[in-house]
Amino acid sequence: MKLKEVLDKSTQFFKDKKLESPRLDAELLLAHALKLERIQLYLKFDQPLSDEELSACRELVRRRAQGEPVAYIMENKDFYGSTFKVNSSVLIPRPETEHLVEKVLQWVEENPQGNYNIVDLGTGSGCIGLTLLKKIPNSRLTAVDISEQALDVAKANAENLSVADRVDFVQADAGTMDRELGKIDILVSNPPYIASDDNDVEDNVKKFEPSTALFAKDNGLAFLRDWSSKFAPFLNEKAIVVMEMGMAQGSEMKRHFEQLKVFSKVDVVKDLSGLDRVIRGEKNG
Repeated sequence: MKLKEVLDKSTQFFKDKKLESPRLDAELLLAHALKLERIQLYLKFDQPLSDEELSACRELVRRRAQGEPVAYIMENKDFYGSTFKVNSSVLIPRPETEHLVEKVLQWVEENPQGNYNIVDLGTGSGCIGLTLLKKIPNSRLTAVDISEQALDVAKANAENLSVADRVDFVQADAGTMDRELGKIDILVSNPPYIASDDNDVEDNVKKFEPSTALFAKDNGLAFLRDWSSKFAPFLNEKAIVVMEMGMAQGSEMKRHFEQLKVFSKVDVVKDLSGLDRVIRGEKNG
């Protein structure tokens, strides 16, 4: 069977399964199975596949048809211009989380200083903290996660991005840890923020992504409130806190940040869909 026929059949199979991006998924998975770049598929349309290659393609297509995310099958995901290793121990980085990174980089540009002490709570793959580390040369990162498996992924990503010498990895519950972190200039987090009883979560997300990184008590606000309250006293005189949140949590988190009485400016950042996505607090002396 030639490559084009396999690609077309895989695409149609995914369409029948009502997957969101059937052609893209088929191209990504076949390129991965055949160890090719996506563009190379089109240069090899008439190439017959060996039995071994065909078997490898079919296995990846089967996994995707069962709902497994492409990122987990390929074990990588692009985020803010870099490729991150991922597996089922960590959340898959999402485009909307790039808003968080952008807001921090904007603040750094407006508030230049000698060095930046960054803390990333619930680091997962490390996509937020490690991206900031890469973009801010005069910085150091403490990456905290309760999961040893997640930290293993983050460590691999730190090595791949050549920033491992500027990271301290801490396995701990961010809410109860007592490690001395020094004065914090930048605090970032994409904590679990989905309400435990939320029935609108996609089945594939619930089935494949780690529940401990998704769900939180108190209507999804538990970690957002607890972590921001715990670490607010350790902020430097000039600092920023940026946390991702759910689309219905903006007003409550803005009220909470204001009640902490440490920020001179608090605002809610919306994503490209106009939904609340990030809560940001700035401290200026």
